[in-house]
Amino acid sequence: MGGIVKRGYVSSDEQEFGPKAIEKLYKAGNDLFYLLNNGYKIKGASIFVGNHYLLSERQRMALVRVVSSREAIKIRKNKEITHDLEGITVNIDGFNTIITLEVALSNSLVLKSMDGTIRDLAGLRGTYRLIEQTEVAIIHIFKKLEEYKIGAAMFYLDAPVSNSGRLKQMILELSKDFNFKVQVNNINNVDTVLESLENVITSDAIILNKCKSSINLNKEIIENKITNCWYVDFSLLHCD
Repeated sequence: MGGIVKRGYVSSDEQEFGPKAIEKLYKAGNDLFYLLNNGYKIKGASIFVGNHYLLSERQRMALVRVVSSREAIKIRKNKEITHDLEGITVNIDGFNTIITLEVALSNSLVLKSMDGTIRDLAGLRGTYRLIEQTEVAIIHIFKKLEEYKIGAAMFYLDAPVSNSGRLKQMILELSKDFNFKVQVNNINNVDTVLESLENVITSDAIILNKCKSSINLNKEIIENKITNCWYVDFSLLHCD
């Protein structure tokens, strides 16, 4: 797995998402929220807001990932299930879920979105390699699912992504210590498959908009199990 890697770490984040920048980012986020609720598309609205507040590319990316319209937030919240999980089968967006936990475990920046999900700025872009935090992230997932008393966990990994086969083997190996069924599917159309399922674990906004129901697993893990996690809370924006 190589040496120590801080997944998602960018040195400029300490300034661009530090205390002095947060007030400006919250103002920009509220403006973007207003525009989305008045019919503007996210691309054009985020460019306008980003230019107005002279935001960096990474700050703009963050706002796009954390700000949603009031309608979208309502749709996602209404689909979220938090109880009666015993015996169910959960469907996990593998890379999406694991990478965010790796970022949090690396003490790199993660973002609490207006819809309550935790997102990161790491990106995938077709390349991935296992790091020191990968195994820890998977164990966190399994421990939380065991607390839920689920019946089975179905992981979906993007087959074209590098090292998806190695990640599959690690997931299956670690699953032997837990008392529920685990299956890992390396496929080409993860998003399309998850969009049609229930009990989906992901922070992908498009999937959350379309799936039948979702579980906000990473929020539970990051807020309750990972100490000293660095995240900026955009759920504080005016979404009522």
